[in-house]
Amino acid sequence: MNNRLTVPAVAAFLSSAGIPLYIHLPRYAAELGIGLGTIGVILFGLRALDFIQDPLLGRLIDKFRTKRALFAALAFAGMGLGFFIAFVMQPDVFGLTVGLVLVFTAFSLGTILFYGQGAELIGNNGRAEHLRFAGLRETGALAGIVVAVIAPGVLGIYFGALQAYAIFGALLVAASLIVWRVSKSFWVPIAAQETASQPFRALFQPTILQLLVIALLNALPVAVTSTLFLFFVEDRLGLPDLSGLFLLLFFLAAGLSAPIWSKLAANLGARQVLLCAMSFAILSFIGAFFLPAGAAWQFGVICLVSGAALGADMVILPALFATALVKKGVATGIGFGVWAFAAKISLAVAAAIVLPALQLAQFTPGVQNTAEAVLSLNVLYALFPCALKLLALVFVARLPDDIEGTPQ
Repeated sequence: MNNRLTVPAVAAFLSSAGIPLYIHLPRYAAELGIGLGTIGVILFGLRALDFIQDPLLGRLIDKFRTKRALFAALAFAGMGLGFFIAFVMQPDVFGLTVGLVLVFTAFSLGTILFYGQGAELIGNNGRAEHLRFAGLRETGALAGIVVAVIAPGVLGIYFGALQAYAIFGALLVAASLIVWRVSKSFWVPIAAQETASQPFRALFQPTILQLLVIALLNALPVAVTSTLFLFFVEDRLGLPDLSGLFLLLFFLAAGLSAPIWSKLAANLGARQVLLCAMSFAILSFIGAFFLPAGAAWQFGVICLVSGAALGADMVILPALFATALVKKGVATGIGFGVWAFAAKISLAVAAAIVLPALQLAQFTPGVQNTAEAVLSLNVLYALFPCALKLLALVFVARLPDDIEGTPQ
């Protein structure tokens, strides 16, 4: 299988352990009888583990560069086993935690390996090539997100909620085996380079640090809205039957826009295009806050706009980071190890903040809530991400002029 098919396939599978899990886990935990505060603590604890393991996994990949196929096999096997324990077995709190540890650790290994392999395959071929590769990768990732987000809802129509999650887990186990089999040729090790055994201080360069801060800040808004999405649609807008359609619109807009953002960034400049996309996201957050209950088509438009903005984030920022790593001579393993942590800790921080905050506001999913509880949900879903996005926009605007490298 050539890279034009392999790259989207790998990205699609890996993406199933990202945003979709944060959308489903609060509802899934409720079905298992686990409270929102508890699942928030579990998710934050898992990301605390990432604080230690992600950079170390990156170093491990750099040290044993000829073992990339083995690392990939471990990543796919770990995710498959974790999905089986967490969803097919439908365990108690302890079992769910064990399954999620396996999923997220394997996801970390696979993501760091995948992004680093892509950066090294492109090498010094220029910003435009990194953007093209990122467009291909993120289009696949967003397609995977769409499927993983809507699958439990569709299955639930026919089998009920808990059985739907069990089938969902079984399908992901099968996908782990299939994608590993068809992607074997992608993991051929790249020739050893001088960057293979670098310390973490190699990352302590102004441009690289700026991009890492932006990665964290820019990921927080989508982490917050992903965590609260189903609650907002069902309990704020009162449109539970349309939640699947809204998610489909959001991620389809992101996936379809990804290659367009890639071309625009290559031709017009990545920083300028990214600032434009972030402004669209801010407008969509503000619009969501003022929506009345039952505003179906209006929220559909917001999903399209915010989804398209997400497409730019997912393509441009990793491409800029890959270009910076190559330009500064930094090993891709440690680089994307810390990058992966920065992106994922945002999901944990979001869950650890907004879920307990909702619980403190006495918000309960699926029941009649007080006006104060619904207002808390509205503020956390719309205004809180807006403030975070504005801060990220300021940091992007302050990136150095030479950030984009050679636009070959």
